[in-house]
Amino acid sequence: MPESSTASVPAPVDRTELRRTVIMTVLTVVAGAVDAITFLTMGRVFAALETGNVLFLTFALAGSGQVSVIRPSVALVTFAAGVATASFAIRALTARGRRWFPAALATEGVLLAVGGTLDLLRHGTGSPAHDSDLLALAAVALAMGVRSAVVLRVAVPGMPTLLIQMSLVQLVADVSTAPRVPDGEQGVPRRLARTRLTATVCGMFAGGTLGTLLAPWGAGRALLVVAAVVMALALSGVHADPPRHRPPPAPAS
Repeated sequence: MPESSTASVPAPVDRTELRRTVIMTVLTVVAGAVDAITFLTMGRVFAALETGNVLFLTFALAGSGQVSVIRPSVALVTFAAGVATASFAIRALTARGRRWFPAALATEGVLLAVGGTLDLLRHGTGSPAHDSDLLALAAVALAMGVRSAVVLRVAVPGMPTLLIQMSLVQLVADVSTAPRVPDGEQGVPRRLARTRLTATVCGMFAGGTLGTLLAPWGAGRALLVVAAVVMALALSGVHADPPRHRPPPAPAS
């Protein structure tokens, strides 16, 4: 009977993992919305999906179609700058024992708001699909670079928040090879993993849909809406820092 009481000990860990899953799902929706907004209102460019920007850059260099060289280049450079800056800051805050996750979210929110404000000041409420503001684009790509450093540090399996390809591959492979999840405690890790993979794919779809609906408002107002969501998450005090490693319990005698 004592063993049954010890079996309930991991429950708090489950709640922690559930909270991390919800937070990362919201951030996935935000990333999908941001990419939809930038693509639809800033002229064939992504702020988060840098694979797409690399391809757009190759199309432009090859002279195929009417693809800009400058827009994907600006997005790539500022995205990389965001990753480098945030990685350094997170390492410094971690070394001092300070919570960095809410601060990183606030930084992302501020940068998105800056991008939205710049676009509003330059273009009003229109959607300049062929003449995007490079400063606004740079601010948004910088924000997504910060996000990349955050998710790299948090390292929630199956939830990169900025892309879904590997999450989709893992989900399809898992379901096709073993569709039934074991009952009881043995199935908990697998159910959690499958939930996260599904949340990533569905979250990106939901974010893309949201961004598409916001795009007619113009890039500026759409980005301010997304920035408000991120700032609300930051101000709520949530955290998704990696769980601290605890020593394993002593074996029962």
